Amino acid sequence: MVAKHTGSLVGAGLALSCVFAAGAATILSVSTTSSTSSSGSTTSASVSAGVATTTATFSAPIANPPASSTSIAFSTFDFANGTKLPDKATLWVGNATFRPGSGGTAYVPVKLDRATPNTVIARITTANGSGTLRAISGYNYKTVDTVVIFRPGDPLVQTVEVPIISATEGQFFQLKLREAPWGALQGQSAATVTASYAAATAKATGTFRAPRTFKATGTLQFELLKNTHKRSPEGGWDRWATSLSHGRTQIANEETGLYVDSSLWPGIEGPVYWSSKGLVLHTQKLASPISYEGQSWKYGASVLDGRNFIASQIGYGQYEWDARMPTRRGSWPAFWLVSTSGWPPEIDVYEGFGQQSYWDFDRHVAHTIHGGSGGVRAFQRGTVIQAEQAYGLSGFSQDYHRFAVDIQRDYITWFVDGKETYQSVNPFRGFRWYPIMNVAVKTNSAYTDGTGDMIIRSFKIYSAP
Repeated sequence: MVAKHTGSLVGAGLALSCVFAAGAATILSVSTTSSTSSSGSTTSASVSAGVATTTATFSAPIANPPASSTSIAFSTFDFANGTKLPDKATLWVGNATFRPGSGGTAYVPVKLDRATPNTVIARITTANGSGTLRAISGYNYKTVDTVVIFRPGDPLVQTVEVPIISATEGQFFQLKLREAPWGALQGQSAATVTASYAAATAKATGTFRAPRTFKATGTLQFELLKNTHKRSPEGGWDRWATSLSHGRTQIANEETGLYVDSSLWPGIEGPVYWSSKGLVLHTQKLASPISYEGQSWKYGASVLDGRNFIASQIGYGQYEWDARMPTRRGSWPAFWLVSTSGWPPEIDVYEGFGQQSYWDFDRHVAHTIHGGSGGVRAFQRGTVIQAEQAYGLSGFSQDYHRFAVDIQRDYITWFVDGKETYQSVNPFRGFRWYPIMNVAVKTNSAYTDGTGDMIIRSFKIYSAP
């Protein structure tokens, strides 16, 4: 969720420079020039949508670094009080050879050029070769459609294993990225895998960290309960605000929804209310437009903001929401954290870009961090994840799912249904946070399809020393 003061950047959200099409077998258009990597190779790549025209050289394999923590990999990096972040790694799919004949396995390397400060996710698939020596799926090799995940501290080379059925000398197929990697820059996007009597490419070795499972390690500081829930237009030490710190509109963010409060505009549908299923954040097309700050607003958005709510604020610890997402095109649900000292920094625990045509509320999740100070964003880093293929997670609008973040001094780690989905080195050490849960509206449509409501069944905050 990108929150903004009018005319200046202030907030939560992921401004994607590329489109992630759900399930699309597409290589996004990029042009990359890479300097000498850690392996000593120099590489250049140029990729157009749908057609890879890539040249690359790999010398000696990139050495596997030791299993490390943030204190080792980034101990000397100056985060400049949350305004700088280490550069992204570049991900490459490397060419490979395998022995001709029947049976066996082709080992295809997938590499990073440097230690990554954040999780990198690549969706990878096989494709038939071309010409008279083409290898064909089902005849020469078995189709592979998989996900490769690098977490901070992991070795820099992984192997995708492709089962070989039968192939003769010189036959080849490809291994391709389905789209630009999430959390990394794109190097070589398509590798050639060739049957050869020369030395076969070996399987990479190294120990990779298993994904974490969410566990509340702090002390329960706050729990959302119907009998203690309070809110007011500007909030207070013991209650949520129904406005954002800079007001009730986000014009600079091109939102078309006014963050309404039924105590200020009697007669509108309640933007926040309790139902038998939980706390509802309700969005709507208003029956009658509301004039506010010189503009006519046709849509009502909904927010609960903890900027003045002391019990909702922590420095380190965990936030965990249990919620069901909306489905309406043009709705923009989010759970996000903003520094109590002002925006930025910001941590987006979950965003749902319903205003984007590619977005699938049941399969996609987005996690982002924003760095900077004094209302000026210096960087943003994050990912949109097709969670069904990457982690076997789906149905976020069909039922309730848990979205959590663990903020520690070394790492920030995101979870969905208890499973780690993303991790970043923490550039925001020493900051305190307050939560915002909202459903923005960004549309000029009839806004009547599906539901524009996000329902929160549970919300807990754990503080840690």
